[in-house]
Amino acid sequence: MISYLPSSAARLLALSLAATTLALAQAQTPAVPPANAPHQGISLANMDPAIRPGDDFYHFANGGFIARNTPLPADRAAIGVFSSLSDNSFKQVASIIDDATKANAPAGSDQRRIADLYRSYMDESAIESHGLSTLHTQLAVIAAIKDRHDLAHALGLSLRADVDALNNTNFHTANIFGLWVAPGFNDPDHYAPYLLQGGLQLPSRDYYLLDSPHMREIRTKYLAHIAAMFRLAGFSDADTRAALVLDLETSIARQHISLADSENIHTANNPWTMADFSTKAPGLDWTEFFLAAGLTNPNGKQPTFIVWQPSAVIGEAGIVIFRDLDSWKDLLAYHLIEASAIGTSKDLAEERFAFFGKTLSGTPAQRPRDFRGDAFVSTTLGDAVGQIYAQRFFSPEAKAQAQALVANLLAAFKIRLENLTWMAPTTKKEALAKLATLQVGVGYPDHWRSYAALEIKPDDLLGNMQRASLFEYHDSLSRIGTPVDRKEWTMEPQTVNAVNLPLDNGLNFPAAILQPPFFDPKAPAAANYGAIGTVIGHEISHTFDSEGAAFDSQGRVRNWWTPDDLAHFDAVTAALAAQYDTYKPFPDLAVNGKQTLGENIADVAGIAAALDGFHAATQGTTQPALGGFTPDQQFFLAFAQNWGSVTREAALRQQILGDPHAPGQFRAATVRNIDAWYTDFKVQPTDKLYLSPKDRVKIW
Repeated sequence: MISYLPSSAARLLALSLAATTLALAQAQTPAVPPANAPHQGISLANMDPAIRPGDDFYHFANGGFIARNTPLPADRAAIGVFSSLSDNSFKQVASIIDDATKANAPAGSDQRRIADLYRSYMDESAIESHGLSTLHTQLAVIAAIKDRHDLAHALGLSLRADVDALNNTNFHTANIFGLWVAPGFNDPDHYAPYLLQGGLQLPSRDYYLLDSPHMREIRTKYLAHIAAMFRLAGFSDADTRAALVLDLETSIARQHISLADSENIHTANNPWTMADFSTKAPGLDWTEFFLAAGLTNPNGKQPTFIVWQPSAVIGEAGIVIFRDLDSWKDLLAYHLIEASAIGTSKDLAEERFAFFGKTLSGTPAQRPRDFRGDAFVSTTLGDAVGQIYAQRFFSPEAKAQAQALVANLLAAFKIRLENLTWMAPTTKKEALAKLATLQVGVGYPDHWRSYAALEIKPDDLLGNMQRASLFEYHDSLSRIGTPVDRKEWTMEPQTVNAVNLPLDNGLNFPAAILQPPFFDPKAPAAANYGAIGTVIGHEISHTFDSEGAAFDSQGRVRNWWTPDDLAHFDAVTAALAAQYDTYKPFPDLAVNGKQTLGENIADVAGIAAALDGFHAATQGTTQPALGGFTPDQQFFLAFAQNWGSVTREAALRQQILGDPHAPGQFRAATVRNIDAWYTDFKVQPTDKLYLSPKDRVKIW
């Protein structure tokens, strides 16, 4: 959707950044680095010169990298260029956490919370002694449900703010519905609650509904996993309960709409008052559900919800009344066990990894426990870690340099908009207004959230997990109906990613992605513009992709297009979707061009804008060749090398089915839509990637 990375990669925490960043343009010609020099331009060692660039540009740019990193280490589902950023970042965050554990900071301070949360993760004996007893107490509450009024209450209590519809974060929540609080579609000046489909543990509806041999095998193993989790939690009749849970989740999956269909903003804009739910979606006791969820009167006002997938909400509410109560109780119990596993017992945690890690992602082994502990702390206390990180690893000078680069890319995109020949003046005026009012955040936010209301104990991991989840939920509820802070960030500085925020008309570029090999002051400008420049151009382009184009400059869902302009846009983007439909990494599974359309639009436009920005920044200067490659060739190679990776088959299948980003090898192939690439690499009509000029997709 809107973020730069696949959702799986987006959750990788980055925790470091060299204190220097890219100089916008170099007045002097830098020395050509040796071929094996780290982080100084494109990597010649990562390439495979035996491959024709016009046949397979991805492997031409990354064949050496792929060969060196095959096979994968046992504890990795994938390794890519992003891994070098993430691995270095984890070292930095580990140093922050290590310092906190040694500091004996005062109670109530963020540094003390960091230390105590890490200690609770590492204290396996305390987890065993506290976790199971806490879990059994909570399971007893579920077992006591006696009617559908109690069921609605329990479902309401389980609601969490665990989705982000525009960034595909936990899109398929395990709760029956997911709550997202964000600027309103129709009133972007105030926060509104969005209700989304949920109720599934597997990554997407396809895992329940597709009838391929691969999916049937996954479901068989999932059934065994559910039963194992029940047995480890002390339940009788585990196999029977597991069958009921899988059957109920499958019924829920049948109500879900696809990720591709969920990306249509106009069909997602469905305002419902609280009174509407009982009449439009009968079956669930909505009054009790909202009461238990704390949504009846947040901040003294009954909210209007945006129901993102109304057919799914209607269908899921109907299942409540048609399915027996015991099935729902088993579902609630299993979801609680699954969500609590790492804080409950070693056996439950290992069984969870055996299925979700080994079976679904194909990863044989877990990362070391201290690594997982660092990641858990950085995720749970993101701003507390991030504030220290920003002070320690991202200087004001680095921030200023990065801001200058963003400004240069914005200027390049503005020129492209002004020069469009297919867009009417009225539409172009609105597009330029969107660009001019973009809120751009670089490195870290202007202010930090407070964790004063979050209690962290050094020997209670499960309690910390649940209190943190409630803390996030109550924080979201407190926003409903209040004025929007358009400078608020949705990512922490230590995150290796970037994001477009269409409801805020904003962009965030966390500090952790602004480091080598993406962002390096020692590299030639061509490599920097091809690497981080295309990232920045990608995020700017999201402002006008298949989702972003639905929002005006204030973040309001509004059609600001003339009919002819919209028809042209739809036709061109449909051609891009069709192009990606032809990519088939497995005989039984193809890329979904509609599902990945927004990201593919952003890649095409981002490359074009970054190339313009590179030419503008280096005009009148002499840029160095490297390894026989011209500056423009280096630009395209740097873009393709962003996507060099080795990924396990199970993880790649999961991405194709449930992620709005195409796999990296096909993102690298985006260059086939750029005229300059053909000239720079002498691509011929007989080459496999060749597209005739009329078939090359050009949008912005």
